[in-house]
Amino acid sequence: MLASLAVQLLNGLAGASALFLVAVGLSLIFGVTRIVNFAHGSMYMIGLYAAYSLVHAFGVSAIGFWGAVFVAALLVGLLGAAIEIGVLRRIYRAPELFQLLATFAVVLMLRDAVLYLWGPEDLLGPKAPGLKGAVEIFGRSFPTYDLLLIFVGPLVLAALWALLKKTRAGILIRAATQDREMVGALGVNQKWLFTGVFALGSALAALGGALQMPREPANLGLDLIAIGEAFVVVVVGGMGSIPGAYLAALLIAEIKAICYGIGTVTLFGTSFAFSKLTLVVEFLVMAAVLIWRPWGLLGKPQGAVRAVAAPEAPIRPLPRAGTIAAIAVVLALALLPLAARGTPYMTVLAIDILIAVLFAASLHFIMGPGGMHSFGHAAYFGLGAYGAALLLKAFAVPMELALLLAPLAALAGAIVFGFFAVRLSGVYLAMLTLAFAQIVWSIVFQWDEVTGGSNGLVGIWPSATFASKTAYYYLTLAVVVAGLFMLRRMLLAPFGYAMRAGRDSPLRAEATGIDVVRVHWAGFAVAGLVCGFAGAL
Repeated sequence: MLASLAVQLLNGLAGASALFLVAVGLSLIFGVTRIVNFAHGSMYMIGLYAAYSLVHAFGVSAIGFWGAVFVAALLVGLLGAAIEIGVLRRIYRAPELFQLLATFAVVLMLRDAVLYLWGPEDLLGPKAPGLKGAVEIFGRSFPTYDLLLIFVGPLVLAALWALLKKTRAGILIRAATQDREMVGALGVNQKWLFTGVFALGSALAALGGALQMPREPANLGLDLIAIGEAFVVVVVGGMGSIPGAYLAALLIAEIKAICYGIGTVTLFGTSFAFSKLTLVVEFLVMAAVLIWRPWGLLGKPQGAVRAVAAPEAPIRPLPRAGTIAAIAVVLALALLPLAARGTPYMTVLAIDILIAVLFAASLHFIMGPGGMHSFGHAAYFGLGAYGAALLLKAFAVPMELALLLAPLAALAGAIVFGFFAVRLSGVYLAMLTLAFAQIVWSIVFQWDEVTGGSNGLVGIWPSATFASKTAYYYLTLAVVVAGLFMLRRMLLAPFGYAMRAGRDSPLRAEATGIDVVRVHWAGFAVAGLVCGFAGAL
């Protein structure tokens, strides 16, 4: 038992090095540029794909293998520099949300480019020459290549420490991390400094991906998997803290390794498969750290964001012409099934669009007037959808009643998650909401007996009253119009003004007697409830 646990801990050390290489680049980029780079996971993925192609071009030899690894890292570093120059350099002073969306757009473009260049198949690279075997540790076989990976993380950490402490470039990077405006005022060319840091961070992520060539196949889902794990590590360690990234990588990797080592445990007749809870565990750790220490283990509280959006025009009731136009749009939508008699798919597409509109409106309610950057809003959509499906299948509840009750699951989730989330702001709020969403997704994805796992719940059909596409369309239209009307009325009510006051100037709002945390918590819950209706539909 102890021997097996020791080997699992060694596996955790190897995994920690891989996590650290990805996370440290993300942490370095954020520390200097203050941009949360969603495209960082794409650098990891492209590094693995590039190494696969290069090793076959160079030949499967020691020189060819290691040459492919380092050349792939170099090429992806240049790609990162090009992205910084072409995209990010223009948005450093843009609002934070705009920066996040821009880097997410880069993720989508790079994924399509990878699909075009390498195709959809998984590509597994060759074993490292000279490191194909295993050594015996505590009577168990342990891959020689993983032993090498254990030492890669500390070596990179030491190299980065030397770079930051012993070189002029490192001093400038540390200075920019503290106050980039002051660095620019002293005559340092910030443009090239930012480009260099972005290239270095991208190269480190690509190096982490290339080193995984013998261990996991290159596939199109690696970008989001890598960025999700990197976010966990960086947020737990502290945004911008390199030692914190390594400490967090060790913590996360070892906890996951212990879960694998424990396996399945039966308590009071119930089996708990800890090996299936690794996704839940890492995001639970992230959520716990953010609640206990919002800036991470070794991070520092963030200063005020200097890039702010232009003042928004106040929300006012629609003028008479606007009201007439809104009524006309609703009437036109009500007549759509009549115009689509010859093309029934148009009705199905319209239903999907209406559901998406309600989902987007609920997200805008907290991100726009509320000013809360939620990356986990889809969790409430899923809670509403699974709530309705389980009520129908497991409890044989009529569809109409299930449609009314299912959003309560989303409301409950939003109340619980929002209680912790509204106490944070900026990047940490976004990451905590992402953590909660990943926890929900992990439970749903791995709880096969209840949720159907990756297959989901099938065989869910409307009741006889709404069995036809036209009837279901009118039901959807009614729910969506009611939801939009409710959100609009709330924004024009004193509650909406209080929520926007807490967004624009929380200190002044508190001084006037507004409980900003409670108002934002209520707004978070309302948005979750409306999103739950979209999911239930």
